[in-house]
Amino acid sequence: MGGVVAGITLCYCGPLGTGERVLRPLRTFGTPLEDNIRPIPYRTLQSAGDVRFPFGHQHYWKTSILKHLSDEAIEIMVRFMAQTPSPASGIALQQMHGAASRVKPAATAFPHRDEHYDFMILSQWSDPADSESNIRWTREFFEMMQPYLEKGAYVNLMGEEGEQAVREAYGSNYERLAALKNKYDPTNFFSLNHNIKPAS
Repeated sequence: MGGVVAGITLCYCGPLGTGERVLRPLRTFGTPLEDNIRPIPYRTLQSAGDVRFPFGHQHYWKTSILKHLSDEAIEIMVRFMAQTPSPASGIALQQMHGAASRVKPAATAFPHRDEHYDFMILSQWSDPADSESNIRWTREFFEMMQPYLEKGAYVNLMGEEGEQAVREAYGSNYERLAALKNKYDPTNFFSLNHNIKPAS
């Protein structure tokens, strides 16, 4: 069986009866291939996707911010997913909404608090010999999405994108974070991440 399949992962935190009412329009929309919505511990939800990313696979991810889910952007996503060189690859749209979007941009390190989607191309494949075709597909896909994407990203989703991408991920908070780094880690000892260099 082939073709492009879409899934929705969700979390409702509150009384079960209220949750059932809130989710009823989604659960009655069309005929899903599978419906796994049920009460589970939050820790279980956090690890629910692990099975889709088996140990030992090759990975190449791209991510950015998608402000508007336009018809044109959706058409590009569907077209590229229909041509993916690996059935293990996918796209994810993580919605920034609700309480998370009401936090002030300067309140935490993450500044992108307006309503948007974290757009992710999650490319993975099992055979290292297939790396070239999968990486090329990912880069071409990401390039086609550029007219619809904003500068910035959720830093935990980034690959090796370079210093400028790190600056864009922290946006208006970068200089303040660099000053903190200068105070508490002036030698840049903690550097094995998407690194903020000391201000000096």
